[in-house]
Amino acid sequence: MSDMEKNLKVTPSKKDKKAKNLDLAPSRRERKGFGQYVLAFLLILYTLFCFLPLELVLVSAFADELSLSKNGFRFIPSQWSMNGINAVFRYGKQLMVSYGVTIFVTVAGTALGLLIMSMYAYAISRPDFRLSKFLLVFLLIPMLFNGGQLSGYIVFTRYYHLKDNILLLILPLCVTTMNVIILRTYIVNSIPKELMEAAKIDGAGEWRTFFQITLPLLKPSMAAVGFMMATAYWNDWQNALLYITSDSKKPLQLLLVSIQKSIEFLLNNTNVPSAARAAMGGTIPQYTATMATVLVVVGPIVIVYPFFQKYFIKGLTVGSVKG
Repeated sequence: MSDMEKNLKVTPSKKDKKAKNLDLAPSRRERKGFGQYVLAFLLILYTLFCFLPLELVLVSAFADELSLSKNGFRFIPSQWSMNGINAVFRYGKQLMVSYGVTIFVTVAGTALGLLIMSMYAYAISRPDFRLSKFLLVFLLIPMLFNGGQLSGYIVFTRYYHLKDNILLLILPLCVTTMNVIILRTYIVNSIPKELMEAAKIDGAGEWRTFFQITLPLLKPSMAAVGFMMATAYWNDWQNALLYITSDSKKPLQLLLVSIQKSIEFLLNNTNVPSAARAAMGGTIPQYTATMATVLVVVGPIVIVYPFFQKYFIKGLTVGSVKG
């Protein structure tokens, strides 16, 4: 090696070595210690405890009714049976119709609610909008004062003439105060004001600013709010019980309530025909049918939730801290 190459060769100084040893951002592999392993073990243990009730519902739905009555609920039943599942699937065509109604109400209600609430949140987040404070107070009034279920029933049926209308499964849950506040907080804290001002300088109106700038940046928060709305629509049965009378508009939740009432009627009535008991397999599956109905309801939500989990967490946390 020539003298010039020796002079050009860079050797690390003591200062560089000291800076390397004092790395303020070590990798995760370097940070792992006994505490991390204990925390991971506790989280895995907590996850298993959360999964056990779901596993118990799944197993009990396929268990034998007599074994449940004799031995109680177990994670591994002594006998297996399809009577509980058959009691739910015996409704056949009506079950498919109710599934279709529930899916339509969930998708349509979530989409309509997100559109209305995002527009409302955008309006009250604009500091130069004169009615923003009035609309914010107007939004908080239903959160503090409620007219009651009876007044809502009278308004929807007598004045709006919406008795036995599928809109009554969508409109009551379409807009909620807390969801609008979440969207507004995300717009204020996570979408730069300079971006909207630049669009205004370029000649964009409020509609174009909302649909082309604000709405695309609002996707994480809308995903979180949308998942909560979809869950509320999917689990709603009270509005259907109050307003829906025809079988063609009966959602899944109301159908499952009807199944439970039918089973309770057969159990409490001593004059049950032998043909009805024979159709139920000789034994009326009270507990297994209950678990089967829970499985039918919870199953789709459990399947869909992992796909929205990252948006759900991000949408709730990104707009919560400013900066």
